[in-house]
Amino acid sequence: MDTPIEFGTDGWRATLDTFTAPRIRMVAQAVADYLREEADHAGDTIAVGYDARESSPGFAEDIADVLTANGFDVLVPQRDCPTPVIAWTIVDRDLAGALMLTASHNPPEYNGVKFIPEDGAPALPEVTEALEDRLREPDPLPEDEHGEIKEEDLFEPYYDHALDLLEPDLEDLTVVYDGMHGSGRGVTDDLLERAGATVHRRRCERDPEFGGTPPEPSAENLEALVANVDERDADLGVANDGDADRIAVVTPERDFLDENLFFAAIYDYLLETDSGPAVRTVSTTFLIDRIAEAHGETVHEVPVGFKWIAQGMAEYDALMGGEESGGFSIRGHVREKDGVLMALVAAVATAERPIDDRIDALLAEHGEIHQGRRNLDCPDSEKDRVIGTIGDRLPESVAGVPVEEVNDADGFKILLADGSWLLARPSGTEPKLRIYAEAESERRMEELLEAGVDIVEPII
Repeated sequence: MDTPIEFGTDGWRATLDTFTAPRIRMVAQAVADYLREEADHAGDTIAVGYDARESSPGFAEDIADVLTANGFDVLVPQRDCPTPVIAWTIVDRDLAGALMLTASHNPPEYNGVKFIPEDGAPALPEVTEALEDRLREPDPLPEDEHGEIKEEDLFEPYYDHALDLLEPDLEDLTVVYDGMHGSGRGVTDDLLERAGATVHRRRCERDPEFGGTPPEPSAENLEALVANVDERDADLGVANDGDADRIAVVTPERDFLDENLFFAAIYDYLLETDSGPAVRTVSTTFLIDRIAEAHGETVHEVPVGFKWIAQGMAEYDALMGGEESGGFSIRGHVREKDGVLMALVAAVATAERPIDDRIDALLAEHGEIHQGRRNLDCPDSEKDRVIGTIGDRLPESVAGVPVEEVNDADGFKILLADGSWLLARPSGTEPKLRIYAEAESERRMEELLEAGVDIVEPII
């Protein structure tokens, strides 16, 4: 029996034995029904994008067929496309929304789909629940009422927007770009070159198998990028995940750069010439709060998931929003995480002042931060029980330090009297519970992680 079609943190993902053409056509019909019944977009244009996986173009055709048979016009890119380019296109062209075929950083045996509404931001739960309620077999209109499929270049308008937004001058900058064989190849590197940078490319050929390594821009998957930055004496290394909505950065001194430190450096850079609060998730560093306070700004904490960051960015007119997993966006752009635009932001910031130098100054002013994470296997069916049990067993102290406050907006975040914290929350994409900790020393951070595992593991 097929597993249910459920839209989690970032759409529905599954292995290809479950993610099939008949089921994806049901998703497309649900979107058509939703846009007609709830969003008043009958007959409007919907974008359909797809990533570099072997199965993605075919699934995109299935979706387009269902949407046009329901009277919608469909806009498709000329090739596989980063998710953020599709999201930006929605807003730029005033579309009804988009369906994006991608499993992001998952291995090639997976695929996925997500619906992006008319504002270009991730769909909130009330939207995805409405789609789940409408899943059904396709129901085409008479042929004379069908829409049309239009294939167009979506990249040039996006490049123009990014270059107008940031006005970069990168003529003296050298960047190594690692596309990880995903949809950022030929896009992120092209944008950087148009901004004037010298770009050296790695893994920028299309390979539906991703060279045997899932397109996850983690430290262990980017060791060759670190080496390339050193060999070429480059100013910066950049990588994207499979659909290029996330970014990872390599610097000459720090090698693979902690995403928390990247967030801190870019927010500090933006505050040199602009103002505004930041939005971060519960799992993201308090260093952002210290930087904001130094500039007379505020920080708004939200649950994990970029949909909550996007909502916060709109509500508070945030200058920047981000998460420790590498998803970021800035004011003036679409409220969707964008690894393509953020690569240009990183390059512009580096050209103004090396990121390593900026981080050194921030840590000297605000104190060291060390953050880590542990993953514990936990079936999806057990997550609610485990989190509920943690709530009943919260300790008065952790690793010898008193508990000062508890935030239960997303799992349980335990704030301690010494400024450190411990977080336990369920993953929205995998059968795991995640334990996070942050402290001013690596030793203390490891102690907190061990304490977190000791609290949670016996309950699973």
